[in-house]
Amino acid sequence: MPLSSFHPAVVHWFLSCFNSPSDVQAQAWPAIRSGAATLIAAPTGSGKTLAAFLAAIDQLVQQGLSTGLPDETSILYISPLKALSNDIHKNLELPLDGIRFALLEHGLPDVVIRAQTRTGDTSTAERNAMKRWPPHILVTTPESLYILLTSVSGRDMLSTVRSVIVDEIHALAGNKRGAHLALSLERLAQMTITPPVRIGLSATQKPIATIAHYLCGSRSEHCTIIDTGHTRQRDVQIEVTGSPLEAVMAAEVWGEIYDRLQQLTEQHRTTLIFVNTRRLAERAAAALAERLGEEFVTAHHGSLAKEHRLDAEQRLKQGALKALVATASLELGIDIGDVDLVCQLGSPKAIGTFLQRVGRSGHRLSAIPKGRLFPLSRDDLVECTAMLVAIQHGELDRIVIPDHPLDVLAQQIVAEVASREWREDELFKAFTAAWPYRELSHEQFIAVVKMLADGFHTRRGRRGAYLHRDAVHGGLRPRKGARLTALLNGGAIPDQFDYDVIMQPEGLFVGTVNEDFAFESLPGDIFQLGNSSYRMLKIEQGRVYVEDAHGLPPSIPFWIGEAPGRSDELSLAVSDLRAVLDSKLEQGQDAAYQYLQQTVQLPHAVADQLVQYLATAKAALTVLPTRQTIVFERFFDEVGDMHFVVHSTFGSRINRAWGLALRKRFCRRFNFELQAAANEDSIVLSLGPTHSFPLDEPAQYLKAATVRTILVQALLAAPMFPTRWRWVANTALEIGRDFFTGTIARY
Repeated sequence: MPLSSFHPAVVHWFLSCFNSPSDVQAQAWPAIRSGAATLIAAPTGSGKTLAAFLAAIDQLVQQGLSTGLPDETSILYISPLKALSNDIHKNLELPLDGIRFALLEHGLPDVVIRAQTRTGDTSTAERNAMKRWPPHILVTTPESLYILLTSVSGRDMLSTVRSVIVDEIHALAGNKRGAHLALSLERLAQMTITPPVRIGLSATQKPIATIAHYLCGSRSEHCTIIDTGHTRQRDVQIEVTGSPLEAVMAAEVWGEIYDRLQQLTEQHRTTLIFVNTRRLAERAAAALAERLGEEFVTAHHGSLAKEHRLDAEQRLKQGALKALVATASLELGIDIGDVDLVCQLGSPKAIGTFLQRVGRSGHRLSAIPKGRLFPLSRDDLVECTAMLVAIQHGELDRIVIPDHPLDVLAQQIVAEVASREWREDELFKAFTAAWPYRELSHEQFIAVVKMLADGFHTRRGRRGAYLHRDAVHGGLRPRKGARLTALLNGGAIPDQFDYDVIMQPEGLFVGTVNEDFAFESLPGDIFQLGNSSYRMLKIEQGRVYVEDAHGLPPSIPFWIGEAPGRSDELSLAVSDLRAVLDSKLEQGQDAAYQYLQQTVQLPHAVADQLVQYLATAKAALTVLPTRQTIVFERFFDEVGDMHFVVHSTFGSRINRAWGLALRKRFCRRFNFELQAAANEDSIVLSLGPTHSFPLDEPAQYLKAATVRTILVQALLAAPMFPTRWRWVANTALEIGRDFFTGTIARY
């Protein structure tokens, strides 16, 4: 039996709460107890987190009973979201208190296991308390782990860690935050007596072997993979309103969506509504508050103060909220009480994202997750349908791990050398043990080190020099201020220049708004944040001072950020769906309609709108665009200007790059600056009335041998380049925050 090796008090508590271990728990516990690195892949609500924690807690209980627990940190839990960290900490109280009570019933000494959270929301008093009494279980985020590894007190606390649990590992592995975390884990391994055992958790990871490599690094350490799949029974449907969808959502259709959300919310105890942007979260929360009552609805996103977010989470758990409108801030692994229904407004652009969000409902072993998907346009309807088909086929998004991001490397080099002196070769060996940096060449590493040692020259003198480098003996030591710079500018999350919103006269931090929104506002303007309205009193650098507007009609603020691009796997699913429906429409609309209702199991209204839209598109284009069939179209608008359209289902990531390169070639061809735009399924270039060319000519504009050079030239002139450059320069510590204001200069 899997529980046989656990202490009787731990077994007693577990069996008092559960009938028996789940499949993933039964497989994971022997692997974890063996001391091997373990990667666990299992559906949401299957007990993955408890599988990882209970084995570690049992070790602490047995150690406490035999020799007593020293005041040191043994278990490090890392999550990508602050909300998930807070939630895990609260959920740990149940087993820890239950096990203590079981020990008392068995007549055994009490074992006090402390668990605490260390994130950006942790107060100074709580941080100081951790220095005096380190928690046995520390719950944190990748960015806070980096800060702990760079500070003197944090390094002392982490030097005794024996186990590291990385939750929702899929959300980190495929981006720079993941590369940043991988280097932090290698830094941790260098400062502990024995490298900690690593345990990874996720419901949506593909390819799982690559994620196992990411977890363990490039060393030859064996990783046990526990894979019970990601599929489970789900109740998922697409919802459409009575009014037909158009290319852009009309105001009256929004009203119908909010009315339907009201109906669904009233039919369920608690409803979680996911949106893709913070602005839509505020807008939807305001509309639903009018229908359900302000006390029963609120918003949850990263620009709100931690007090508001925590209050919203607790009210939802307690059943005081009927609906909570959230962005990705509540997406991952969070046990937010008995959520009966999850609604998603618009396609989430990735299969795994939708599975994670729907998994917030029915977050128990025997429960069935329930989700409703609301497409916001006709193309969105195609995408949502393709997503359901992909889920039926068990598809997942493939995670691509970035190759050795040098800006992240530069930041971690400064942070580690600021903590202790290193030899170049030893630091290179330590950092290339991280999987994203396994192919980093020694020449690239030395080039980054030289940049950090030499800095660069400006009109105000040399900047960006953080290290002293002994080129003869290969030694590295920090310059004055290196540690402070690394601490102030840590992490790989881009800075978006948000302004703090401060409530007067209390001086309370309410949240943040985008800098451009603050610039465009005037004292007296009323806006909404967190489902409450505020009147602006004063706007100064980095801060907006407000007072309560007492419910007066507000405007909705905006935030500038990158919208999620559609994943390659979902783009392929869209292409496959179009190909199938193209062949069905050759047989007539009835055949297509029958396929959607019987095979895909779409409701009548959804299938009808989808068939009508694609049948109209096929009549206009003669064929539905797919990955194998790219369609060129040309038309003239009311004023006679010509527009050239490339119908391509490759997704916005490829289409935007393709559109930039095409625009560059068109500008050279006609010596004319034209406008271009791209979305998930098309590229549009707008030309003047005098331009003429054969419709198939643009197919010859780009060649495989030269397209990279053309795209680089186009990117250098694109508005996104200076923004991206500033992000990279900030991550690499070449542009730092002001010590007093905490802001970054806009170069």
